[in-house]
Amino acid sequence: MATWFITGCSTGLGRALAEAVLARGHNAVVTARDTAKLAELSEAYPDTALALPLDVTDPDQVVEAAQQAQSRFDGIDVLVNNAGYGYCAAVEEGEAADIQRLFATNFFGAVGTIEALLPNMRVRRTGAIVNISSIGARFSPVGFGYYSATKAALEGMSGSLRKELQPLGISVTVVEPGSFRTDFSDRSLVQPAKAIADYSETAGKRRKEIDSTHGTQPGDPAKAAQAIIAAVEDPNPPFMLLLGKDALGRYFEVEEAQRADVEKWRELTIGTDFDAP
Repeated sequence: MATWFITGCSTGLGRALAEAVLARGHNAVVTARDTAKLAELSEAYPDTALALPLDVTDPDQVVEAAQQAQSRFDGIDVLVNNAGYGYCAAVEEGEAADIQRLFATNFFGAVGTIEALLPNMRVRRTGAIVNISSIGARFSPVGFGYYSATKAALEGMSGSLRKELQPLGISVTVVEPGSFRTDFSDRSLVQPAKAIADYSETAGKRRKEIDSTHGTQPGDPAKAAQAIIAAVEDPNPPFMLLLGKDALGRYFEVEEAQRADVEKWRELTIGTDFDAP
C-alpha cells in the first residue's frame, strides 16, 4: 500500500486519479479548495482517504496540508501536482493580474508542494513526484501562450529536479496529456473580458463561447488515471509520459518541424564559435 498526495481533486483528471488510487487500496490525501466536493471520496474510503482543503497559492495552507498528511500516514510516497487551470488569450490580450495568478497556481503552486513534501522523501530515500503538464507546453497552441508558458516552466524545473533526485531514489515524471474530456475548456478556462478583433481568426477561435470542442475531447480521464498509476508503479518510471493519440501525434509533429528548422540553419549556428588559433 502506497500513500498518494494529489492536488486538484474536485473534478477532471485529479478526481479520476484519486478514485483510481483509492479503488486499488492505496491511501490518498485528496485536496481541493472546496472540500465539500471531496465528501464522496471521504465517505466511501473513511480509512484510506484524507480530504484536506488546499489552495496551492497559499504557502501556509500548503505547509499545513503537508504536515497533516504526513502525520496521518507517516509520509507520502507519491506526490501528484495536478492543480491548475487554463487561460485563453492572445499574448497581447493577456492581463498582468491574470498571468500572475496563472503562474502562481500552475507553476509556483507545484513548487510549493514539492518543497513541503520532498524533505520527508529525501529522509526515507524513496518517493515519486508526478507533475501534470500539457502537450501544449510542446506545441504552443494559439490563444494559450501564457498557459503553455506555465507548463514549459514546470517541465524545465522537473528536468533538473529529476537529475537531482535520481541518486536519492526519488523519481520525477512529467505527464503531457492531450485533449481529455474534463472541464478544462469550459468551467476551468479563464479568459480576459476584452478581445482584440485582429486575433479573431487565431486566438479568438479558442475562446470558450466559440470553441465547440468541450464534451467531445478524445481522452478518457479514467484511462489516463490508470496509465499514471502504471507508470509510477513501474520499476523505472518514465520522465516523460504522453497521454492520448493526439498528444503522441503532436509530439512527433513538433519534433520533426523543429529538427527541420535547426538543420536549415545549421551553418549559421556552428559559425558562431571562436575560430581555432
